[in-house]
Amino acid sequence: MNEVGMRFERGKLFLPHVMMAAEAMTDAVKTLEEDMPQESRGKPLGVVINGTVEGDVHDIGKSIVSTMLQASGFEVYDIGRDVPAQDFIDKIKEYNANVVGISALMTTTLPGQKDIIELLKESGMRDDIVVMVGGAPATQAWADKIGADIYAENASIAVNKTKEKLGASK
Repeated sequence: MNEVGMRFERGKLFLPHVMMAAEAMTDAVKTLEEDMPQESRGKPLGVVINGTVEGDVHDIGKSIVSTMLQASGFEVYDIGRDVPAQDFIDKIKEYNANVVGISALMTTTLPGQKDIIELLKESGMRDDIVVMVGGAPATQAWADKIGADIYAENASIAVNKTKEKLGASK
């Protein structure tokens, strides 16, 4: 998957290739895990809650990020699209996540990312979770302004930056 991600970044592979590779990787891991004893499966690199903010029904990019994070060794809970801010907080608590990915594909829904960060602060959870934002209108400047830890413009960058932030190997 690392190789696929690098080729995608360089324009040598395209979205359908990434999706096929990620799906094949996910299926292969599931097949292998079925035959492995629980204690030998290894610990995930991190636990990720990933979703698209309330009011936004776009989810292709978010789904690709979820798939690539999962294929890269993260335990991922994709909570869907049009997700209210409080649901992000509830799922973070439920799964004891240490990363949250917040997608917004419309300019009008971009403030939903900030709302989730504010809720994390209010609930006393902000210091315990890595916040990643992305989506067409998001930028590094926006991420800096709202206090996100990671801005990722594509799935490959999302995986690499998340691994780096958590101190996991590439």
